[in-house]
Amino acid sequence: MAATNSGAGKTTITLGLLAALRQQGASVQPFKCGPDFIDPTLHQMVSGRVSRNLDLRMCGETVVSNCFHRHGTDADIAIIEGVMGLFDGGAACPAALAKTLKLPVLLVVDAKACAESIAAVVKGFETLDPELRLMGVILNRVGSARHLELLSGAIRSHCHTPLLGHLPRNPDFVIPDRHLGLMMGDESPLSAAQINALADAVTQNIDLAAIQRLALIEDPAEIPSVSTPTDPHKVRIGIARDQAFCFYYQDNLDLLNQSGAMLVPFSPINDQTLPPDLDALYLGGGYPELHAKSLSENQTMLAEIRAWSEAGRPIYAECGGFLYLCQGITDLAGDFWDFAALFPVRARMRQRLTSLGYREATITQPCLLGTQGTLYGHEFHYSEIDEMPPAITRAFQLQDGRSEGYQIRNTLGGYLHLHFGQTPEAAQSLITLCREGKTQ
Repeated sequence: MAATNSGAGKTTITLGLLAALRQQGASVQPFKCGPDFIDPTLHQMVSGRVSRNLDLRMCGETVVSNCFHRHGTDADIAIIEGVMGLFDGGAACPAALAKTLKLPVLLVVDAKACAESIAAVVKGFETLDPELRLMGVILNRVGSARHLELLSGAIRSHCHTPLLGHLPRNPDFVIPDRHLGLMMGDESPLSAAQINALADAVTQNIDLAAIQRLALIEDPAEIPSVSTPTDPHKVRIGIARDQAFCFYYQDNLDLLNQSGAMLVPFSPINDQTLPPDLDALYLGGGYPELHAKSLSENQTMLAEIRAWSEAGRPIYAECGGFLYLCQGITDLAGDFWDFAALFPVRARMRQRLTSLGYREATITQPCLLGTQGTLYGHEFHYSEIDEMPPAITRAFQLQDGRSEGYQIRNTLGGYLHLHFGQTPEAAQSLITLCREGKTQ
């Protein structure tokens, strides 16, 4: 599922297809092209299945292909939602992913404020890359029957790609958003009634049978085997999971599990104490800035995490989780909220994006994730921190020369969201450190 540009409606139509096919009794496995954490939660909300990220930049072709075939082959149909426009993103663009996996592309085009000129848009996309198989077009935000007649007539007259349907303009299908993107799936941004209405609109206006026929893979790849932990669940890792901490790559969690970890969820917002018998803590990204008051007021949890770190026990924290370990955060209203104060810097929110892009991090100092090698990840945030004091160890050097991966004792934190797909040894390093701690 790709589009001509961001905001064309590919997420809405992806969710509509997931819901409509599920209503018909099909099992649908969703995926997301790129590093986004939010859209996969929407996919899961509608499909009932965990959505996976397929990112060529962070993971490479082999890991992406293995992930797709491992998780897609036990479903009736797999749908990959693209990112931005079909050709946007260089080597990690949706077009590159489609060619890597040898999959057809369904193109979403926003038809609002457009009529016969739609043919020029479709013609350009179907001819730009002859190696790409464009299986069909879906028009979004069609205003009326007459509007549809103009659009479909132009596409039939000038384009080879078939028009497989459309979605009428409907404000009820708009997904609420905020600074980091759309609302998360577990926040129920669309009601059950809205999802059902979206599914009905898709069923009535889009040729689902043609999509399933054109999407058929005649020669599926061999499914790679998954390793079984030799010493399963001997390590317990507490993972922060609530409204403030919700950005995790499922493949990372799977790798930790396959390496022998049991992931034990806890809520820094709602729980007063950490779960018992833990060996490490994993604090992912999310929205601590939206829940700063609740996090700050939970002083017993902050004290427990502070004591955990001061005892030299392992903590790995990414982006929002890292901010939670700083002295505190100033929100957009100008209010400052105290946090764990493990790192001697303050964070502050900004109105505009402060960092965005893929990152390669070379390990320059021994840390929780290893002693050497290169890690792959992504950075996306609206916050910034004070300059970190020179005395704080920097475990990583980024490809642009900046230092990252701040480490105090066995607490490692930073802005990077890492994906362990190309570097499973990073997950294994954390497990090994936990096991060594259990034997001491």
